[in-house]
Amino acid sequence: MNKNYYAVIMAGGVGSRFWPVSTPEFPKQFHDMLGTGETLVQKTFTRLSQLIPKENILILTNDKYSDILKEQLPMITNEQIVLEPDMRNTAPCILYASMKIKKQNPDAVMIVAPSDHWIEDEVQFVSNLQRAFDNCESDNVLMTLGIIPTFPNTGYGYIEYNKLDSRQIKKVVQFREKPDYQTAKTFIQRRNFLWNSGIFVWNVRSILEAFEKFQPEMYQLFQAGFSTFNTSEEKQFIAENYSKAENISIDYAVMEKADNVFILPATFDWNDLGTWGSLYDKLPKDECDNAMVNGNLFVENATNNIIRTNPNKMVVIGGLDDFIIVDKDDVLLIYPKKKEQEIKQIVAKMNAKKSE
Repeated sequence: MNKNYYAVIMAGGVGSRFWPVSTPEFPKQFHDMLGTGETLVQKTFTRLSQLIPKENILILTNDKYSDILKEQLPMITNEQIVLEPDMRNTAPCILYASMKIKKQNPDAVMIVAPSDHWIEDEVQFVSNLQRAFDNCESDNVLMTLGIIPTFPNTGYGYIEYNKLDSRQIKKVVQFREKPDYQTAKTFIQRRNFLWNSGIFVWNVRSILEAFEKFQPEMYQLFQAGFSTFNTSEEKQFIAENYSKAENISIDYAVMEKADNVFILPATFDWNDLGTWGSLYDKLPKDECDNAMVNGNLFVENATNNIIRTNPNKMVVIGGLDDFIIVDKDDVLLIYPKKKEQEIKQIVAKMNAKKSE
């Protein structure tokens, strides 16, 4: 394997739309959401290690998930776990990890990938990643992998590329926020828009130059601790300084500002597993289009539902269409699938009521 290849897996989110399975104490990336025998973060690590040396894969996560991560990925060392003392969105953690990698290997080419996405055709994924690495190894470019839209999804951001660009790797025109339905339909019809997967590839010099240019204050903040990175003094520096970084995404901080951004239309199946509905899409269904994770299901006049419970538990449902049904410990969730975006707000309201 190429010793210059590195990966950063982002595993610090709380996945509140997957409540009650995903909680701040044990979020979705550490669960076997599809009943495959592997958690999402385990699956992501295995996928990336097909091309990247295992010792070159860093996992970004919050302090409180360190023990869970070590239990699920016992092959990694403490040095591969990059701990955030505070949640500061994706830009600060990517800058932090990139500087750690630069100190270890200034010739590094790296992928930044979420820990909780589902990719079925891993052969195609590795092929696409190799193509991106090859492009970034020699060129000063910032790349992302875009997903060819299959319907006008309003839950994803979109990336517009140059329609006249006949190359496989396209020049990005602009990033677009999550659209309304009519705008999403227009994007699909124009045929030069891709879903934003949140998967990025670049060489370490290019991304650090971009941070220095577009986020000079944040760059200087972390550069001041460069001598401590990968040493015993790193933890103290990060504890004292990480919270000073702006809470901003990599898209806003760098990608939307840079003019050397390119996108590769992906040839693999992809799902960001952001909601129960997106999980439903990836699960096998019965003859009534009900999807079951764990347990055993008996239905009577029930269709299009997703049900998740404990292994071997019998679940009987009748007269329900297009519902989310989740039974976990002392919580039972029964909610319309078409209103699944409300779950995050409901959890926030419940937490506020508890604190009162």
